[in-house]
Amino acid sequence: MKKVCMIRRNFSVLFLFLLCFVEISAQQNPGAKSISLANADIASSSDAFSLFTNPSGLAQMNWIEGGVFYSPSPFGVKELSNAFFAASIPTKYGSFGFGVTTYGFELYKENKFVLAYANRYAKNFFYGVSLSLNHLSIKNYGVDNAFTFALGALYYISSNLRFAFAAENLNKASWGKEKNQIPTAYLSGVSYDVLSNVSLNVAVESEVGFNPSIQCGINYDLNEYFSIRSGFANEPAKYSAGFGVNYSQFEIDYAIFTHQELGLTHQFSVLLGLETLENRADKIRNYLGF
Repeated sequence: MKKVCMIRRNFSVLFLFLLCFVEISAQQNPGAKSISLANADIASSSDAFSLFTNPSGLAQMNWIEGGVFYSPSPFGVKELSNAFFAASIPTKYGSFGFGVTTYGFELYKENKFVLAYANRYAKNFFYGVSLSLNHLSIKNYGVDNAFTFALGALYYISSNLRFAFAAENLNKASWGKEKNQIPTAYLSGVSYDVLSNVSLNVAVESEVGFNPSIQCGINYDLNEYFSIRSGFANEPAKYSAGFGVNYSQFEIDYAIFTHQELGLTHQFSVLLGLETLENRADKIRNYLGF
C-alpha cells in the first residue's frame, strides 16, 4: 500500500511538472491588463510590469511606480502559484526598474530577480535592457542559478501608431548542462490608436522550438476611470477579457482567460504611482510631447 501511494505521489508530481512547463510561458507575463489583452500589448506596454516583457516601455513614464501581481491558484491548481513585484524609477539618466518573481510550490520553485534600464533616443525611439538572475530549486534534486539577458525597443511611427520588438534570454542560458531549459523568445508587435480612447494591439511571439503565437487585443477607455479589454491568441488557443479601474494613485486590473485544457482562471494586479494614474495614456502623450 505504501508503495502504491508513493507511485501515485510521483505521478502527481510529474503531472504538475508537465503543467508547469505547459503554462509557464503564459504565467510569466504579469499584469492583469496585459493578460486581458492576450499579452498583445508589447507596443503599448507602459507600466512597471514592462520590465518583464519590453523594458523600453519604462522610459515612457516620468513618475515612480510600483506594481504587484499575485495568482495563488490559477485554474484551481495551487502548485502553479506565481507572483510578481515590479518598480520603475525615472531619473535624468534614464529609467531604472527592479522586479522579483516567484513560481511553483515546495517541490519545484523558480525565482527571478530582474534589473532593467531604459532611455529615450531623439523623440520617437525608446530602448531598454534587463539582466535577470534565475534561481531553480527542485526538492531532492538540488538547485541551480543562471543569468539571462533581454532587450527591447519601441518606436513611435506616429503619435498614434507604435512598433515594438523584444528578445528574452539572448545569451541562451539554461539549467545545468541541458539546452533550452530556459526559453529564448522573440516578440514583435504594433499598437494603433483608432480613437484617442480605443487601441488595437497585434503581436507575434516566437519561442525557440515552438510554433509562433499570434496575439490580438483591444482596449477601450470608457472614461478616465474605467477601461474594458478583450483579446485572443493561438498556440495555445486562449481567449481573455477584463477591465481596469483607475482612481487617484491606484490602478486595479482584473482579467479572465481560458485554456483549452484547463478551463478558465481569474487574475488581479495592482499598480501604485507617486502621481495620479488617472488617464495614463494622456499623461504619457503629454510627457512625450505628442
